Amino acid sequence: MNVVLPRPSNFLYAPAFPLGADATPWRKLDVAGISTAACDGRRVLKIAPEALSELAFQAFRDVSHLSRPGHLAQLRAILDDGEASANDRFVALDLLKNAVIAAGGVLPMCQDTGTAIVFGKKGQRVWVEGDEEEALSWGVFRTYTETNLRYSQMAPLTMFGK
Repeated sequence: MNVVLPRPSNFLYAPAFPLGADATPWRKLDVAGISTAACDGRRVLKIAPEALSELAFQAFRDVSHLSRPGHLAQLRAILDDGEASANDRFVALDLLKNAVIAAGGVLPMCQDTGTAIVFGKKGQRVWVEGDEEEALSWGVFRTYTETNLRYSQMAPLTMFGK
């Protein structure tokens, strides 16, 4: 028996991932281990842990080396802006030069790649055949150990020691 509790009038719901117009150019990844199955008359997406690991690997590599075309266009627009200062143009040009170097896939856009943060939302009709947290962590680990990302976190060993 489903019990529906009354909601106060000041309750406002906002989805974590609001949908709207998206001009981002996406590419399809050729990743094995993704299939569908029928369950209770509905299609369910089945994902092997290896597919999540590969997704994390490629995503972290791409975000470290590639800039969105819209971002690059905004930087380019600064160079054409008559009201941009010399410093604005200098920074925009340097960022564009760095983007070209990073796109080569050897050196990342930012040399201090820092902490890897994974955030995801899985729908109720998505089945992962294993531990998705471990699979995603393995993909991140691979990115840091197989590519040119570097660890840039520092923590003191003691609070007052030298």
